[in-house]
Amino acid sequence: MKISIVLFRRNLLPNGHIFRGKDRLVKRVEPRHLRQLERDLEIEENNMFYLRHPYLTEAESFGHSKALGNQLARKERLIDTSRRIFKQDVTLYERLGHLRVKETWD
Repeated sequence: MKISIVLFRRNLLPNGHIFRGKDRLVKRVEPRHLRQLERDLEIEENNMFYLRHPYLTEAESFGHSKALGNQLARKERLIDTSRRIFKQDVTLYERLGHLRVKETWD
């Protein structure tokens, strides 16, 4: 019985690639697809509304980052944390410095 189900299923599919070509399988447009499209368009329209009408005016937004704190201090803190996380650069000369007992050759 299972073999016959597999053989009968073969006739329902199109020839070749199912998403390309003359005999491709085309999905039907359902009402849920249209609802999803309407919902996406509403979200995009809301986003465009907020972009057109920002929360702060240009005069209010000018210099607002200065009120948050000194930018140079924040930059220094970031550099310090990156120095703590990553190791310092070590050259080959420093790595093999213990092999140099004396400079002159015998």
